[in-house]
Amino acid sequence: MNVLIIGANGQIGQRLVRKLQESSQHNPIAMVRKEEQLKKFKEQGVKTALIDLEGSIDDIANVAKGADAVVFTAGSGGHTGADKTILIDLDGAIKSMKAAKQAGVKRFIMVSGIGVHRWHANKHLEWMDNSPIYSAAKYYADVWLEKSSLDYTIIRPGDLTNDPGTGKVKVATDLEHKQISREDVASVIIASLENDQTIGKAFDMINGKTPIVEALKTL
Repeated sequence: MNVLIIGANGQIGQRLVRKLQESSQHNPIAMVRKEEQLKKFKEQGVKTALIDLEGSIDDIANVAKGADAVVFTAGSGGHTGADKTILIDLDGAIKSMKAAKQAGVKRFIMVSGIGVHRWHANKHLEWMDNSPIYSAAKYYADVWLEKSSLDYTIIRPGDLTNDPGTGKVKVATDLEHKQISREDVASVIIASLENDQTIGKAFDMINGKTPIVEALKTL
C-alpha cells in the first residue's frame, strides 16, 4: 500500500514514516512544507513532496495520485494562534479530504483528539475548555470526514507521550482522558490500514492491555 502522510514531519508522522518504511507491505509518501524537511526525508530514501496545506487542493491531489490511502496527522501546534489552527487543523484537513476524492483515493485516516466528538453535545473533557478553538476545529473536521464518501477511520488519541510503544491499547467510543504513546498511535494507524473493519469507525484510544490488532477487532 502506498500511503501519503500529511504532516509527515510531525512527531506521529515521523514515527509512521519510519514504521511504513521498515515494513515489507507499505511505502510511505511524506508530504512536508519546508525544504529542510524535504531534504531530510529524501536522504532517508523516502518519497517526499513539498506541499503547503495552505496552498491549493490541486497541489495536494497531484501528490495523492497513485496513493492507496491518505493519513492526516498534521497540526498547527501549540505555539500558533487561532488563525493557524483553523487553517491547518480544519481547513487543511478538509482540503486533504477533497484532494483525496479528486485523486481517486478512497481510504482516509484522520488523527484527531480524544473526546472531541463530545464537543457539539457540550459534554467537554476538561482539557477542551482550555483549547476550545483546537477542539472545535478537530470536531468539525471529523464531522466533515464522516459525511464524506471516503472510507474513513478517525483515531482520537489521548495525551501524547514519547514513551516507547507497548503494542497494547484500549479503544472505545468514549474513554477516560489518559495517555498514549506516539509510537503506539503510529502502530494503530498501520493496523487500521490493514483492517477493513475499521472503515467507518471513530474511536478514542489510550494505553491499555490489549494487543493492537485484537483491540481493533472489538470496534
